[in-house]
Amino acid sequence: MSETEALVLYELDDAGVARITMNRPGASNAQNVAMTYALDEAFMRAAKDNAVRCIILRGAGRNFSAGHDLRDRNHDAVGRDYPLTGVWGDVETQTVEGWMGWEHETYLDACRRWRSIPKPTIAQVQGGCIAGGLMLAWVCDIIVAAEDSVFQDPVVNIGVLGVEYFAHVWELGPRKAKELLFTTESWSAQEAHRMGMVNHVVPGEELSDFVEAMAKKIATKPTLAIKLAKEVINSSVDMQGLQRSMDLAFAYHQLNHADNRLRFGGLLNPHGIPEVVRRKGNLSELVVGDGRDTEN
Repeated sequence: MSETEALVLYELDDAGVARITMNRPGASNAQNVAMTYALDEAFMRAAKDNAVRCIILRGAGRNFSAGHDLRDRNHDAVGRDYPLTGVWGDVETQTVEGWMGWEHETYLDACRRWRSIPKPTIAQVQGGCIAGGLMLAWVCDIIVAAEDSVFQDPVVNIGVLGVEYFAHVWELGPRKAKELLFTTESWSAQEAHRMGMVNHVVPGEELSDFVEAMAKKIATKPTLAIKLAKEVINSSVDMQGLQRSMDLAFAYHQLNHADNRLRFGGLLNPHGIPEVVRRKGNLSELVVGDGRDTEN
């Protein structure tokens, strides 16, 4: 088994339910470059297989996903080891254009592609669903969370307005989105359910069985009706402005990166990186900077 295959597990049962499992439990399923491409490969495999009638996205171990992996040295590489999946073009990371292209490739465009798969998708969430982990849950049609789930987008702390797939207003409501982004506070599964972000909250020991039962029920429904229902609902949200506001947020996200490059030599404000992450060391210099500090 190759490293890429090991990072994401894929299985399909006789009921037509595909299970995509992020398999970096030791890193809380943080998204490195290899995992991102492995996820895309798994989603596209499920999308193109007529035997697949429903898709479950889940994370191995205690947490769904801790977000982007700040220790991924591939962020520093000029060349890329994976064929490009998007059409933005040059992903040379030594320029603003290049980094914008790279984040289109690995984050925004990938998430939009997964959201548009004309098959029902369910996010099975437990433990932490942090920052980039939110994007993976939000692209799914249904979110089922264990009672111990915790959600957070703390990236304002590192000098960025929010994660690349900026769906906060639609997932949380405008006022709550402002509060949670401004304060960077986390919210519980129960709060997520009250806001309409999560469909169901269940005890952790019941999570897998609950999601399996739902997926198998959905898998029995007529596929064309499901496809068209999903298309109409997604289009309704898009007509309300989701895609346009996401484009604006993504452009501002890149402005934040450019500002941080001038101030700190890296894409993020290093002062906001959690101490627990700092202690692990080996952080990507492109991400955290070169030691300069012009904040003051």
